[in-house]
Amino acid sequence: MIKTSIFNGKGQYINGQWVKGQGTILESINPGYGTVFWQGTSATEQEVAEAYHAAQHALFPWSTLDFQSRANYTQKFAQLIEKKRHELANLIALETGKPLWEAHTEVNAVIGKINLSIQAYHERTEAKVTQTAEANACLRFKPHGVVVVLGAFNFPAHLSNGHIIPALLAGNTILYKPSEHTPAVAEFVMQCWHESGLPPGVINCLQGDVTCGKALLSQEIQGVYFTGSYATGLRIHQQFSNKPEVILALEMGGNNPLIIDEVIDLDAAVYNTLLSTLITAGQRCTCARRIIIPDSSQGDEFLNRFINLCSSIKIGPFDQVPEPFMGPVISHEQALKHIHSQQKIIDAGGSPLMSMKLLIDDTGLLSPGIIDMTHFVNPPDEEVFAPLVQIYRYSDFEQAITLANQTRYGLVAGLFSDNEQHYRQFYQHTRAGLINWNRPTTGAASSLPFGGVGLSGNHRPSAYFAADYCAYPVASMEQPLLRMPEKMLPGIHV
Repeated sequence: MIKTSIFNGKGQYINGQWVKGQGTILESINPGYGTVFWQGTSATEQEVAEAYHAAQHALFPWSTLDFQSRANYTQKFAQLIEKKRHELANLIALETGKPLWEAHTEVNAVIGKINLSIQAYHERTEAKVTQTAEANACLRFKPHGVVVVLGAFNFPAHLSNGHIIPALLAGNTILYKPSEHTPAVAEFVMQCWHESGLPPGVINCLQGDVTCGKALLSQEIQGVYFTGSYATGLRIHQQFSNKPEVILALEMGGNNPLIIDEVIDLDAAVYNTLLSTLITAGQRCTCARRIIIPDSSQGDEFLNRFINLCSSIKIGPFDQVPEPFMGPVISHEQALKHIHSQQKIIDAGGSPLMSMKLLIDDTGLLSPGIIDMTHFVNPPDEEVFAPLVQIYRYSDFEQAITLANQTRYGLVAGLFSDNEQHYRQFYQHTRAGLINWNRPTTGAASSLPFGGVGLSGNHRPSAYFAADYCAYPVASMEQPLLRMPEKMLPGIHV
């Protein structure tokens, strides 16, 4: 990597201005090299309070602005991202370690989200008027108010953007806390919002770790939009257990199954399994964690080919030449935790077919790991956010479905099969918010809802359905003039 100076952060973005924070030092480390490249400060409680008051003050003028004017700001933002797409992609790669080819796909998703969200707003929250004999029955939608968006590190620009855009279109104002692992990307995105001319206070960005998050959630907010782990989502849910009026949209990952069934093109099955398991170094909530394969000669051949492919993929820093398929996990500390999780599984009875190892000291670069879990009694139902794959063998298709359903999560389930009847059976018996047939589990469309059941979410799907949790419906019975009915009810004399 080309040596660069450490970039100094702009501070917190509050009420349309950059405010040099007074909090503790916050550093961003490139996980492919283990080097610090950005340094800023965490937000203090006072700065969080100032941001909340700015968002509260901006709420009425923003929410009463006509929809097209709000949409124009988001489209101006998209134009700025398009103009700076290479700069943003490089920053995403630098901060997360993901390869440049993948960073560019994230930038595309950020840009594409704007028009899709505008379309979703019209389709799902458009005002409607129905004439009845007595009055006009009107359906309109209002924003919730000041909402908190908690960003994730694996898609630092795209995932938070997936909440921010529909929330702004609906008329909410925002307190945004990005992941402490990716503050530089968030700062870049906020600068684009600033240049879009968005009114002061409509969106505010507070940097920091869990302490900053707690301070944000202690404000008198009306909504929380979160993407992250089940453990963190559960804590957020518990914190608001006595505030049912606060809407929570929680996307909390998964322990996703992928069944390999009857396929003619075994190479396609192996390739798409790789995309389902190791893309983004296994740091997608849609990654398949459990691969369920037939206990047969075909299953043996698939497994051998999959192990060979995993052994041959290019892994390295984002600027490595030739370009790698897979970069590091988000930090060296996380890499060590994942290796510890792997060892726990092995110690409890898993059989390692390929060990996940740290490739370079002080980085997040891990090789893939594959563990045979077929004879594991009561395997752990946990999401290991890493390039670690568990293998299960089955004797018949009914057993494969049973194995797939052995999880409390319910985000994604996938089937590779040329047998359409098997897919119908799989679809009927599988409990998940996304069910894919002959497509990678990591392939989701923004034109569809995105969310899971069980431990994976709280029935507030995002993507195309994000408009649903960004506004509430208001039902009105209306008539222009107050008048007496043609016939009064019995027993009344006026």
